[in-house]
This record gives sequence, C-alpha cells and structure tokens, in this order.
Amino acid sequence: MKKTIFFLIAFAFFGMAKAQNANFTFNHIALSVKNLEQSATFYKEVFQLQEITNKTKMEGIRWFSLGEGKELHLISLLKEPVTINKAVHFALTTTNFEAFVKTLEAKNIRYSDWPGIPNKINLRADGIKQIYLQDPDGYWIEVNSVGNK
Repeated sequence: MKKTIFFLIAFAFFGMAKAQNANFTFNHIALSVKNLEQSATFYKEVFQLQEITNKTKMEGIRWFSLGEGKELHLISLLKEPVTINKAVHFALTTTNFEAFVKTLEAKNIRYSDWPGIPNKINLRADGIKQIYLQDPDGYWIEVNSVGNK
C-alpha cells in the first residue's frame, strides 16, 4: 500500500511522461482524508481553491481546481491508514509568496523550511523561496516562488 501511494504521487509530479508512445500529462492528485468538511474548508480558506463539480457524483468526494485543468480530489471513502512523510508532498507556486506567508501567520498556521525550523523560509540555491506546511490530515504541501524569485 505504501509503495503504491508513493508511486502514484511520484508519477503525478513528473508532469509529462512518455510510455509506449503514449503522451501523459498531469490531471489530478487525490488525497484520502478523515474529515471531508474540515479538509475542504482548509483548502478553500488557506489556498483559496475553487470547488468544482465532483463528476463522480459520489458522496464523500469533493473536487477543487488547481488551475490549468489540474485538480485536487479529497476522498473520505476509504478508512485505511496512510503513512505520510515530508518527502511525499505536492507543491504549489504562488506569485504572492510573501503575502501568502503573512496569511498563514494571520491564521496561526504553522509552516517551516525543509529541515523543519518553524516559521522559517527555505531559500534554494537558485533563489527560489519555499515553505512547507501540513493540511488537517498531515499531508505535506510545499509552497514556492518559482517564476517570481
């Protein structure tokens, strides 16, 4: 189970991959959540994600737009435990990095740099700023300034 989850997440972040002459592009990431309402509220309020139609029409699933046709699916149907660590994360880029950090601070949401120092911004060798935070289920999210150092 752990290997399957890691593979699916790793594959999703390659953006585009070629296999057997088929072109793949990233479509969505799905997260298994314990409390659907709490997780949905987190992604709406913290990241200002727009909720979109759950085309499965199944109860216990909510979809959010990540822009450019990419989606985040929150699924509360399975009750299997998920093992989480910081190396398995998804990353979002913002053009307003400093404003986003101020929003986190105003909402008392904890963030850190890669080593885990609280309220510290990581600066990569290429000048990109990064922070890491966790959602209500413990999933790691990187927020960075790619494209606007």
